[in-house]
Parts: sequence; structure tokens; C-alpha cells
Amino acid sequence: MSPVTAGVLQLLALIAALALAYRPLGDHMARVYSSEKHYRPEKWIYKAVGANPSAEMRWPAYLRGVLAFSAVSVLFLYALQRAQGILPGSLGFSAIDPDQAFNTAASFVANTNWQSYYGEQAMGHVVQTGGLAVQNFVSAAVGMAVAVALVRGFARSRTGELGNFWADLVRGTVRILLPLSVVGALVLVACGAIQNFAGIHEVGQFMGGTQQWNGGAVASQEVIKELGTNGGGYFNANSAHPFENPTPFSNLFEIFLILLMPFAMTRTFGRMVGNLRQGYAILATMGVIWIGFTALMMWTEFAHHGPALQAAGGAMEGKETRFGIGASAIFSVATTLTSTGAVNSFHSSYTGLGGGIQLLGMQLGEIAPGGVGSGLYGMLIMAIIAVFIAGLMVGRTPEYLGKKISTREIKLAACYILITPALVLCFTAAAMALPTPGNSMANPGAHGFSEILYAYTSGANNNGSAFAGLNADTQWFNSTIGIAMLLGRFLPMVFVLALAGSLAEQKPVPETAGTLRTDKPLYAGLLVGTILIITGLTYFPALALGPLAEGLAS
Repeated sequence: MSPVTAGVLQLLALIAALALAYRPLGDHMARVYSSEKHYRPEKWIYKAVGANPSAEMRWPAYLRGVLAFSAVSVLFLYALQRAQGILPGSLGFSAIDPDQAFNTAASFVANTNWQSYYGEQAMGHVVQTGGLAVQNFVSAAVGMAVAVALVRGFARSRTGELGNFWADLVRGTVRILLPLSVVGALVLVACGAIQNFAGIHEVGQFMGGTQQWNGGAVASQEVIKELGTNGGGYFNANSAHPFENPTPFSNLFEIFLILLMPFAMTRTFGRMVGNLRQGYAILATMGVIWIGFTALMMWTEFAHHGPALQAAGGAMEGKETRFGIGASAIFSVATTLTSTGAVNSFHSSYTGLGGGIQLLGMQLGEIAPGGVGSGLYGMLIMAIIAVFIAGLMVGRTPEYLGKKISTREIKLAACYILITPALVLCFTAAAMALPTPGNSMANPGAHGFSEILYAYTSGANNNGSAFAGLNADTQWFNSTIGIAMLLGRFLPMVFVLALAGSLAEQKPVPETAGTLRTDKPLYAGLLVGTILIITGLTYFPALALGPLAEGLAS
């Protein structure tokens, strides 16, 4: 079987698995967020934090809950890293430096999981399991809660109430993420991923000396890093490490976990607004972009330019021989079109155009299908923009799901889509203009520029992957990328929740003959075009200086 055929077959198997899980998981999540029942363990949590899960919140109160919980999480994770040297199970590792501790705390709370350290050489069991893995759960649950609040804004009328943040946070964690993670961890352990609390031990000979490895609760952290679209690996090699991702089957299973919940949440959206066809329209938009990007990535990496690539059967540099080009390309697109950031190959070694596809996937806003929760609310923001554009073309007040899209809604949506590009481009410009940050680039020219552009694109979009030629473990990059991650995560949530509150206060608009049907293929095509055009106009000059220049020169 040729490598191309093997890659296509893996893609088809992945689509089939996602299709089988789509309906039951999407319906289950809709029931979870619509339920009025509180389980006993959930009541214990509410009592511990002093929350009343039955009290409805308007958007300012909901936002305060999001920000307060996240701020406490950053402080706790920062303190845990700074105290590592005196904690049990630290494996002899010392406390994390202040700038790196801030960067890591911001990263995991923002669901980014950017790592400027070697996991197996810096973090002990307590920080890995009690700090980082816990944030993998709750940061994902925060994103899901914000998405559900926006969906309620569309579904409700004549009220500003969006539900209860604490109830949404706890239910998302206890009823959705935890059960799925238990099953997923068992699958990974069966595939060969490790799950223990072993210390550091020497294994074999390596270049005249011994090689050291440490164990850890890897399978349990691996599953939630993919399921929650987090991405931070237990080991520096991330999902290219055989302890995290042992076999081709586990590799395909991890891609399935990455895409599972973002796609299924479109079914949850359709169920909660009472119109499944609206969910299918969003799903179709996400699916078209994802399949298109995957096909482009496979084409660029399988293309034979020169005798070395012909001998290898494609661009094999930086890719695991266990997985090959096809599985690596599928993983790469899945992780950059979601906010995952996990890698099973070296992104910096992809072809120039392949690296551009990775960058563009993040710059779309990671909405195809995007992160857990963030992908859905990002796509719904773009849906509002597309409706507004359609309204301008026909001279009619735009409507979406029975709600008028007026000046207030458009301003909030416009602020949302401008925040991330502003962070990416301003920080990239500053890093290129100042003398010191440029010293971290391992490569000159277009690829070196791409390394810095990728770093801030990844941070501000809460992805976490990197062009690893960049030495990001400096005070400048730890601080600025940390700020970009926090602002890129929580500023957009302000506008999402404000928009949700504005929509929930409206009364429904009756559908007429002039109403744009947003559940039809025509609208899905308009939405795809809107996403590509807005992103292209925003980022094309930067992409032209980096991956496009590199790709055209090769």
C-alpha cells in the first residue's frame, strides 16, 4: 500500500469514527447543560466554593465567575511551581524560575499549554498531575461554559440570564470530561502508554553515556490534553514520544480525541436552540475547512521536489517513521485548526507551504472545528459577521436564529475578531524591531520570521504548538507570550458574554419570506468565504514575509 493511500484511508476511518460519535455525544452534552438536577459530588463542590448552582446569572456576573476562577487558578499554579523544590514527588527538580512559572501558569489556565521547558527535566509528579493535568480539565470546562452561555443567548428571549457559571463548570468537568477521559486513558494504556509514578531511572547506553527517563501518570494526562484541546505533553517530544503515543492506532485515536468534542458541540448547539439544521450548517462549515486544509497539507508534504524527498517518499524530515507523512499531516492540521497544540512531528521541519497551512489554521481563529467551546463560540461570531454581510448586500436588517443583529451586536463581534490579530501582529513587530528577541531565532530570513510569527500566533490563539527552532525560554518571550495567552483567552470572552447577554434580552423576530435561511448550503458557503477573506486580508502581509516567501523560494 502506498503512503498516500494509507493516509487517505486513515482520514476516512477518522471521519467514520467522528460520525458515529457525533449524535450521542452532542445530545448528551445538551442534556447535561439543560439539566436542573445536581449530583451529590457536584453539591459537595458547590458547598466547598460557596456557590448556589440554581441562581441564574446575567452576563457581568457570569464573566466575573470566569475571571475570578481563572485568576485563582493562575495564582495557584504559579505558587505550586515556585514551591516544587520542597514538594514530595518532585523527582529532585528545583523550583521553576519566576518568568517561566508565570508563562506556564498563564499557558495552562488559558487552555494554551505552551511549554518553554523540557517536561521530563523540569516538572515533578505533583506539578504535572496535581497542577497541569487539573488545569487541562477545568480550562476546557471554562471554554465549554462560555460557549453554552452564548448558545443560551440565542435560545432565550426577554431575559438577560445565561445560566450559572459554577454549575456549567462543574457539570462539564464531572459529567463530560471525566468519564470520557477514564475510557480514553484505558485505551491508551492498552496501546502501551505508561501510567505510573516511577522515579528517574537509567536506560541503556546513549552516545557513550547512560540515558535517563522518568515515569509519570502519562496516559491520564495525555487523554485530557487531547480531549480538552489543551496540548501540553508530559515529555518534551509531546505526542511523538512513544510513552505518550506508542502506536499508529494510538496516534489515530488521539486525533479522534482532538476533534471529537469540538465537532460534537455543533450538535449540542442545534439541540439547545431547537433547530438541528442550524447545527448541521455550522458542522458543514467546519468540516469543509478541515478537510480542505488536510488535503492541502498532505499534498504539500507528499510532493516530490528533489532526489532526497523522492527517496523518502515525501518530506519525511521531522516526522516519526512510526506514523509517516499521512498521519503526521492529519495530526498537524487537527492540532492547529483546534486550540490543541499537541504535536507528533516537528512543525518547524514542514515544507514552507506546510508551515503556512499550520499558521493559517491558527489564524482563522481555530474554529474548524476549533477548541472545546472556543471553536463553537468563535464560529458563531463569524456566523453573525456573515449574516451582517449578507444583510448589507440585500439592504435588509440582518437576523440570525430569530435575533436581530443590530449595531451593538456587530460592534461586539468586530471587537472579538480584532483582538487576536492585534496581539499577534503587534507582539511580532515588537520582537522583530527590538535587538534582543531576534537572538532567539535559530534560522535567518523568512523561516526565522515564521518562528516568531508562529510563536505569537500560537500564544494569542491559545494553541501552544511551536516552530521549535525558536528559543522561547527567555524573559522576553516568557513574559510577552504569557501576556498574549491571557489576553487572547479572556478578552474575547468578555465580548462573547456581552453579546450573549444582548441576544438573550431581545424578543424573537418572526421569520418572513425575506429572512436569510442560515441552515442551507448557500449560507454555509458564504460563511466559509467570510472566514477565509477576513483572515486573508488580516494576515496576508505577514504570511507573505514568512511561509509564503519560504515556500516560493524552495
